[in-house]
Amino acid sequence: MDYRQLFTDFKGTESDLIPILQKTQDRLGYISPEATKEISRFLKLSENQIFGVASFYSQFRFTPPGRNSIKICMGTACHVKGGQILCETVERNLGISPGQTTADQKFDFHRVACLGCCALAPVVQINDDIYSQINVTKLQEILKKYE
Repeated sequence: MDYRQLFTDFKGTESDLIPILQKTQDRLGYISPEATKEISRFLKLSENQIFGVASFYSQFRFTPPGRNSIKICMGTACHVKGGQILCETVERNLGISPGQTTADQKFDFHRVACLGCCALAPVVQINDDIYSQINVTKLQEILKKYE
């Protein structure tokens, strides 16, 4: 990746950090170790400072994403209606824990605080698709569609 081109819209000040992280993730899909080094050089901040800021925000990831991103809502309504069981189903079926990507890069999996669909609980989001009132059987069928 040509980082000089990526940084052309920025002045190289500390206030550019979050926009640079966002632009980097948009291009790569995640914040790679190489990207962290290049951002560090450009902004004259330590790699630890870059990681400290990026790891504070849930929008940034440090591993390559899967082709399909699974988000299980764990907000109050979804949790009460079976969100944890849905998480366990994904873990069992795909062999990954929240925050991980399958070895074949087909799926990544995240527990999220709220997807904003409380009346439809429990809710699962895969890529841009929202699935409501999900149970274990429905989730297993949905996952097969994405394989």
